[in-house]
Amino acid sequence: MSVAARNLMRSGQMPLFAADQVRELDRRAIEQDIDGFALMRRASGTAWRWLKARWPGARSLTVFCGSGNNGGDGHVLAALAAQEGRRVQRYSLVPRERLSGDALKAARMADEAGVEWLDWRSDASIDGDVIVDAMLGTGFQGELRAPYVVAIEAINGTGCPVLAIDIPSGVNADGAAAGDIAIKADVTVTFITDKLGLYTGGGAAHSGEVVVEPLGLDAMAHEDITPIAWRLTPECLAEMLPPRPRDIHKGALGFAGIIGGAPGYGGAALLAAEACARIGAGRVMLATAPEHVTASLVRCPEVMARGLIHATQLPPLLASLSVLAIGPGLGQSSWGQAMLQCALERSLPMVVDADALNLLASRFTSMQDTTAHDTTLQRDDWILTPHPGEAARLLDCSVAEVEADRPGAARQLQQRFGGVVVLKGAGTLICGPRGLALCPYGNPGMASGGTGDVLTGFIAGLVAQGLELEQAAQCAVLVHALAGDRAAGQAGERGLLASDLASCARNLINPTMGEDDAAATR
Repeated sequence: MSVAARNLMRSGQMPLFAADQVRELDRRAIEQDIDGFALMRRASGTAWRWLKARWPGARSLTVFCGSGNNGGDGHVLAALAAQEGRRVQRYSLVPRERLSGDALKAARMADEAGVEWLDWRSDASIDGDVIVDAMLGTGFQGELRAPYVVAIEAINGTGCPVLAIDIPSGVNADGAAAGDIAIKADVTVTFITDKLGLYTGGGAAHSGEVVVEPLGLDAMAHEDITPIAWRLTPECLAEMLPPRPRDIHKGALGFAGIIGGAPGYGGAALLAAEACARIGAGRVMLATAPEHVTASLVRCPEVMARGLIHATQLPPLLASLSVLAIGPGLGQSSWGQAMLQCALERSLPMVVDADALNLLASRFTSMQDTTAHDTTLQRDDWILTPHPGEAARLLDCSVAEVEADRPGAARQLQQRFGGVVVLKGAGTLICGPRGLALCPYGNPGMASGGTGDVLTGFIAGLVAQGLELEQAAQCAVLVHALAGDRAAGQAGERGLLASDLASCARNLINPTMGEDDAAATR
């Protein structure tokens, strides 16, 4: 394992791999005298143990098997369940004559255990207490064929709990979108390495609880096989947010500026400014339309609110800033356009969100239509935070195309615009000079107005405190998602408001807070 990889793992980031990398690791293991069928039995035994632990009362199973090793895993699991006295219904999506190698050995093992082979038919019944999906595995790409579509629809329609072996059928291991049809698993037991596609976009919605079982193999021992992304964990926070020195002062914690809140659109900017203060920035200034200043003072008097009629009033306010965030409630009228132009003329770390992104997209499209070159459209010192719709506008493509390959879209945005890109959504992705990171936390309750504005404030506040851009983006996304999960845990997902996140975030970034140990907080 490289030194860089070890450092990332020590800081709480876990490696994610691509399907072809997993196949190569599997090949190397067999090449090193690890019997392929023995490895299959190890995998199936592990999945069977997880199934029993998760559903101890299950007395019957329905196992769906495809071809190849994933199907083989299903056949072996069926055999193990039968040997322990469970009633097992085994369906195959492929004719027996198409099986070969270890998959054929596995099918014979199930035969010998007394498990009947059943060819899947669209009118077949599904009788198990728990369903096991061993149809497609990590090799799936492209479109599902008819037998699999019918089987997946039937499985999802039962309402029964589902355990997916390695990856839910219909989900792409590399992060391309799950199609309209994919297994909705309650638990996914994945083998050898963790896979990017389990956590982002449609994969996040279909994988349920993910359990990673390396089966005794160490992917990080192979220095020529580099993870395609890194999964953030709560342990990252200790590395990113060490305790503050006791003699710290506000001047050492940065001065963040928020520009937004065009006339009639004040709420988003107020949320961003308060979030920036709550994440720990030393000072926060809000530049907004004059009509919103009173509301800002009432809501959060710690924020220095400045009412601006014209962009010509902005430059003096930017002179002392450590970081600038622009976009929440900015609008796309002349007021917002002038504010963005003034901000782009400054050499200052910047967080760009919401309508500022839409204005950038318009500029980029205009530049593409001419021979002009706008140097303000690529910078190393900014963080762009698009949701899929904004990403589509920045890339001049459809939202469906962004969601079809979220990792690819994040990388393309970073290559085109520079700096760091945060592609929001289920399994938010952070792409910077060091590569791709993924946050697997968050919940549907966060799909409400203003949560993105809070994230913008968090990012700006962390940059103000001295975190470099990529680390600040990762830390903010992680805190934001975990705060959402904590808020949902307290009162449920429905009705969760963006303003609920700040207090939960404050607890997360001060995990040891208490009367006796305040000196150890962050």
